[in-house]
Amino acid sequence: MAVESGALYVVATPIGNLEDITARALRVLREVDCIAAEDTRHTGQLLRHFGIDTPLLSLHEHNERGRLESVIAMLREGRAVALVSDAGTPLISDPGFPLVRELRRQDSRVIPVPGPSSMLAALSVANLPTDRFVFEGFPPPRTAARRARLQALAGEERTLVFLEASHRVAETLVDLAAVFGAERWAVVARELTKRFEEVHGAPLG
Repeated sequence: MAVESGALYVVATPIGNLEDITARALRVLREVDCIAAEDTRHTGQLLRHFGIDTPLLSLHEHNERGRLESVIAMLREGRAVALVSDAGTPLISDPGFPLVRELRRQDSRVIPVPGPSSMLAALSVANLPTDRFVFEGFPPPRTAARRARLQALAGEERTLVFLEASHRVAETLVDLAAVFGAERWAVVARELTKRFEEVHGAPLG
């Protein structure tokens, strides 16, 4: 099935292991007229690995509002565009929301191409309840703001999922223990799908 003209495809890409890319994602990336990428160098490596030579356009958090009109113009001309992030599913703590929001406002065609997600991969092996969960993305980087955000979640009974930069994991765990209590069970997952993948569960303390 060929890609639709004038459509934006939101394409999930591997979070580590390149074998996780779907056959549909590869076909779409080959067939669209342009790929809007968070980091063209990073995506370029992925494309080269699979022998794909589709043109790239940068679209990241610092330029995405400025890129709106150029991407929308391409779609109005009948060209198909794929949106990718560096890893995983676009828009999930990644760029692309302003573009998708504007296209949906205009009733334009936006098509998901599902696939890898670090959040769902972690949940699937964490041995924590997954029937109800809350995705909180990245907590604030500064201690006071982070503790305030966590305090607002202190009564939350659903499983909480956070992303965190590797250099802040230790201090964030200290704050989590201070707010939620040292006995609350937590799981840290890192390098998912990669050679040094680790999933470690223990009380926050």
